[in-house]
Amino acid sequence: MSIMSYNGAAIVAMRGKNCVAIASDRRFGIQAQTVSTDFQKIYEMGSRLYIGLAGLATDVQTVANRLKFRLNMYQLRENREIKPKTFMNMVSNLLYERRFGPYFIEPVIAGLHPTTSEPFICNLDLIGCPMFTDDFVVSGTCSEQLYGMCESLWVPDLEPDDLFETISQALLNAVDRDAVSGWGAVVHIIENDKVTTRTLKGRMD
Repeated sequence: MSIMSYNGAAIVAMRGKNCVAIASDRRFGIQAQTVSTDFQKIYEMGSRLYIGLAGLATDVQTVANRLKFRLNMYQLRENREIKPKTFMNMVSNLLYERRFGPYFIEPVIAGLHPTTSEPFICNLDLIGCPMFTDDFVVSGTCSEQLYGMCESLWVPDLEPDDLFETISQALLNAVDRDAVSGWGAVVHIIENDKVTTRTLKGRMD
């Protein structure tokens, strides 16, 4: 078994019309054994900026703490809110520093530009190579199933409520086809003036 699938994860981010969404499952397991159903995989990195971390659970928490430290240093030095693309470079730099003994994580970043409110989504591999797109990005052991569901359901310029419905249905139906992710989900809808967080109940078998 790959170390990337040891704990299991499903993370997806989608663009909408002047909004963006990021969602993850809540399962923490050791291979096929489920340990808890409230594990945090999405972290707030700004008022309208979130990162989802899929992979080895210990590395998820380590990288989240190191990113928070670097983010605090940036805000102290620059005295302004970080832009999503700048934050993506910060994440890429952190991962590439450890390329010979990498953190076993695949991040997904979703946010809005602080001034223009332009939606931004991207994901990175475990040594920090980014991939940008205009529709959706996925990460985790459930990636293949998520790609299938997102390609079926996503359409351009979704309003926030429609975006929530689309990302929720994509995630819940995808994790039903993956044995090491699921057991509930959390969804963040990021708009210009607010962030809406909802917790979804999923199948517990």
